[in-house]
Amino acid sequence: MTFDLDMIKKVYSDFETRVNDARAFMGRPLTYSEKILCAHLDPKQVKEAFKRGESYVDFAPDRVAMQDATAQMALLQFMQAGKKQVAVPSTVHADHLIQARVGAEKDLIEAENKNNEVYQFLQSVSNKYGIGFWKAGAGIIHQVVLENYAFPGGLMIGTDSHTVNAGGLGMVAIGVGGADAVDVMAGMAWELKFPKMIGVKLTGKLNGWAAAKDVILKVAGILTVKGGTGAIVEYFGDGAESLSCTGKGTICNMGAEVGATTSIFAYDNNMSKYLRSTDREDLADAADAVAHVLKADPEVLAEPQKYFDEVIEINLDTLEPYLNGPFTPDLATPISQMKEIAEKNGWPTKIEVGLIGSCTNSSYEDIARAASVAKQAKEKNLEVKAEYTITPGSEQVRFTVERDGFLKTFDEIGGKVFANACGPCIGQWAREGAEKQEKNTIVHSFNRNFSKRADGNPNTYAFVGSPELVTALAIAGDLTFNPLTDKLKNKDGEMVLLDEPNGDELPRLGFDVDDPGYIAPAEDGSKVEVVVSPTSDRLQLLEPFTPWDGKNITGAKLLIKAYGKCTTDHISMAGPWLKYRGHLDNISNNMLIGAVNAFNMETNNVKNEEDGQYKPVPDSARQYKADGVPTIVVGDENYGEGSSREHAAMEPRHLGVRAVLVKSFARIHETNLKKQGMLALTFDNKEDYEKIQEDDTINFLDLDQFAPGKQLSLEFVHADGTKDVIVTNHTYNAGQIGWFKAGSALNLIKLMEKQN
Repeated sequence: MTFDLDMIKKVYSDFETRVNDARAFMGRPLTYSEKILCAHLDPKQVKEAFKRGESYVDFAPDRVAMQDATAQMALLQFMQAGKKQVAVPSTVHADHLIQARVGAEKDLIEAENKNNEVYQFLQSVSNKYGIGFWKAGAGIIHQVVLENYAFPGGLMIGTDSHTVNAGGLGMVAIGVGGADAVDVMAGMAWELKFPKMIGVKLTGKLNGWAAAKDVILKVAGILTVKGGTGAIVEYFGDGAESLSCTGKGTICNMGAEVGATTSIFAYDNNMSKYLRSTDREDLADAADAVAHVLKADPEVLAEPQKYFDEVIEINLDTLEPYLNGPFTPDLATPISQMKEIAEKNGWPTKIEVGLIGSCTNSSYEDIARAASVAKQAKEKNLEVKAEYTITPGSEQVRFTVERDGFLKTFDEIGGKVFANACGPCIGQWAREGAEKQEKNTIVHSFNRNFSKRADGNPNTYAFVGSPELVTALAIAGDLTFNPLTDKLKNKDGEMVLLDEPNGDELPRLGFDVDDPGYIAPAEDGSKVEVVVSPTSDRLQLLEPFTPWDGKNITGAKLLIKAYGKCTTDHISMAGPWLKYRGHLDNISNNMLIGAVNAFNMETNNVKNEEDGQYKPVPDSARQYKADGVPTIVVGDENYGEGSSREHAAMEPRHLGVRAVLVKSFARIHETNLKKQGMLALTFDNKEDYEKIQEDDTINFLDLDQFAPGKQLSLEFVHADGTKDVIVTNHTYNAGQIGWFKAGSALNLIKLMEKQN
């Protein structure tokens, strides 16, 4: 069935008119992304020639999607907004809190027992406010959204950085923090700096061992983890049209790893086929009727260099499989060069575990192609050297691939099927022996491979590849194995070559499922009661943050000067901490415990100037807060890269941090800080990072003159009495300064609601 078909038809009813209007006020031909954005302008937004990377623009998204870990805080905030029902179609998906340990059935039962309080809270809030709820085991949010909610030409925001997965169905889908979701669910406009445009022209067609995953692995190597920041990556060309819809989704999904605002493909026949295969014929017909508009203008495709800020060209005919890693998703290595590079860097080459699935690569096509490789282990009498796990993306996919025999194939080579959930991809993996922190290598088809990401072991070298390549490497048990050229010795002593993977793009017998896991909300939720126990350690009702007093912040202390990469995983770890996502005070005990202190190169060990003692970061922050001493955090480049989790902004705010000063921000994290009433500042001169000393006292000199485009000066008073005045930049506009003054964006929403 097609959810919210009337809403979608309304979008299409005047989509072409809005695009023609946009082409006129922009004064030029438009990329596909620009068409969608301009067709979704908030009614109060002035229509003008928006400047990429400069203009702040208000939009009206079509829908909101939330996963259970981030939905808790988002819905706790929404409950404060005073609304009776969400203003746009919204969904919650229970996928992050299920730990992969034994296998799907037992792990799901354990999750339901452990998380019952949270699941009941999420379901009751959803029921009360008109939000669709997908129960635990239904699947991973991004796969479920692709199968049920994504539609070409639509605009969606989601409280997870991989919301961008829906770009595989021609949708502008953007990961945001929960406060942004609250704005949209409350009927407010959603603000975004108009993105720059990066065009990726694909020619040719994938063949052999190359997969859609290899496209984004190569792009990540080109752009790096911050090369797409502030930009939409738009794919086009005959090569783009040749890719399956779910293959497009894989590419868009991992676009989050280059910092892109989102990634997208134009609507084409493969998307139409996918819609029809997932029981959305009516939507496919509606999209087909406006297909001529659901793509970039002809002038853009003819001269992409003229209309994109950057253009990358990739020939799929010659693309080879890649492995990206370790410890960062942009370290791209063609499989043909892995042996040489692994030996040069001293990477452990024995593969302990191969893991396939996750929201990035759990489609029917992914499972089918991986199964075609796994099947050869039995047929060619090969011993599977590494442990092997499978994480289906949705119950619909799991049910269908079981029906078609693929799960039996995996079982025959010792594969373990985990629940339809995020699992190891987000650190929800109870990996036996990980606590020993032994140096080892794993390969997976997930999207991220930061240190400790999968199993909590800082010495696990994780490499990202396609499901079919991961399967081949798991069979070989060797990181340097190249299935295109290398043979394996089977149990009979024969040298055999693995055949190229193959698999249907969509199931020939169609998708099937007994219970997809959807629970519709009550038509009238006014009588539904949402109860949060005051003694709960999992859930905590929120108290509003304190508004700014209009004065300069003085006498502040340095909480931590973070060195090097500081992702949202470093600021607010996932894994076991996920259980506290609905309890701000409890989860704040993980604040910045993964960040490296630049003064001693240790994690979770900082000097507290109140007593001169070294202690865990949260403990030091709590001491400063108790004593009424404001603090600031200093960071390096691309601070806050990674997940969209707003806890990485709310925790510092809760523990008394007033400002975060860094060399550069990842987009979502900067916005999250602003939404929570924090000061997100960047060095005007990045070299000033070196001037900041451990025992500094910080005074803001002109915060009382805070205004758009006006730099802020901070005085750093050193222990010896000397001073450095550091000039900082910010990107706050008038509305965002309003958030700061009110104490948070939510405070401002509540104030406006009272005035209305």
